[in-house]
Amino acid sequence: MLALIFVAGLWAGLQNALAGGGSFITLPALIMSGMSPLAANITSTVALFPGQITSGLAGRKLVTGAGQLPFRALFVVSILGGIVGGVLLLNTPSSVFARLVPWLVLFATTVFAWGSFFRKTGDAGMHIGPISTAFAQFMIAIYGGYFGGGIGFLMLAALTMAGLPTRNAGATKNVLAAVMNASAVVLFLTSPELHWREAIILGAGAMAGGLIGSWALHRVNEKALRIAIVCIGIALTIGLFIRPF
Repeated sequence: MLALIFVAGLWAGLQNALAGGGSFITLPALIMSGMSPLAANITSTVALFPGQITSGLAGRKLVTGAGQLPFRALFVVSILGGIVGGVLLLNTPSSVFARLVPWLVLFATTVFAWGSFFRKTGDAGMHIGPISTAFAQFMIAIYGGYFGGGIGFLMLAALTMAGLPTRNAGATKNVLAAVMNASAVVLFLTSPELHWREAIILGAGAMAGGLIGSWALHRVNEKALRIAIVCIGIALTIGLFIRPF
């Protein structure tokens, strides 16, 4: 089973580097290993965090604020939202979270599919102001600290609507994803639900997968990968509704 967890981490790291959605792989793998959905979510978040730092640092030159909202404001809002989401998760009973997971995965899959195949960028008529941008980022950060699936596309949508070019929005959301998860990870490190052995193995696989993903970035059909991710999300959602944990 530990070998399966390493492979899941490898796949998730590769997937995150190419298109995102790595948690669709790690969550079911950890649940299959015997963890509760709550423990799996916490362990996955901690394990994938180092890879998020790497991605954020790699694109830091393109990171910027959104219109009249400086980056430091987005940074602070993301930290605060991540803390709120992490606290909410730690205070959610495992049985309650297990009932929420199918709906969270369904929401994340829908967001991923929308962002991959239906979202249109550069629509000048959909720009939002700094207050709306800060509020949207705060809510996304709460969701990110609590669950995290689909936060990349939620942030891409918000940041491009705030006027950022897609390339800058992509780099900025990578940093902000690491920031909001850092808040949650700090809280999760002392949680009894964190399985350290699995987190280390999963994290090692994810870092290796991220390096492979950097090499394969221009060699893999991204559309086919995104279709595969959506299919995995749909299958996971159906499985979780049929067989609640």
